[in-house]
Amino acid sequence: MRSCSPCAACKLLRRRCAEDCIFAPYFPSQDPHRFAIVHKIFGASNELPVDQRGDAASSMVYEANARVRDPVYGCVGAISYLQNQVSQLQMQLTVAQTELLCIKMQQDSPSPPYLAPTNNFNNIDSQPEYLNFPSSTNVIQDPSLKTESIWT
Repeated sequence: MRSCSPCAACKLLRRRCAEDCIFAPYFPSQDPHRFAIVHKIFGASNELPVDQRGDAASSMVYEANARVRDPVYGCVGAISYLQNQVSQLQMQLTVAQTELLCIKMQQDSPSPPYLAPTNNFNNIDSQPEYLNFPSSTNVIQDPSLKTESIWT
């Protein structure tokens, strides 16, 4: 049995709250904002079966709050944002797993035949030939090979 104060729905709709009011269990008088936001977005209806009303009330409160925060997209905007975040995190996870696999393969397998026998990359002379890129001092700097710019 309920107390004599009307539920938030009846209070907002300015009607007498009956003992068997369908809104009373889901919109108590202590939380008038909960019904106000749902009513503003969805209106008031009692067309659901009794066993689904609690979930519907919670869902409508969540959706109404999302619609107030983002009037254009509502919950869809929040869902889309979270899906994008999940996709980015999955991509980061895949990259990290790939890096771990490469490191594990380097540690587990012997050096391939095209690499120098040592793994000392600090000594530039011991690096494989394909890693020895010419520095700017090794580049041939013949003045006759210079071309004039049309901009100067």
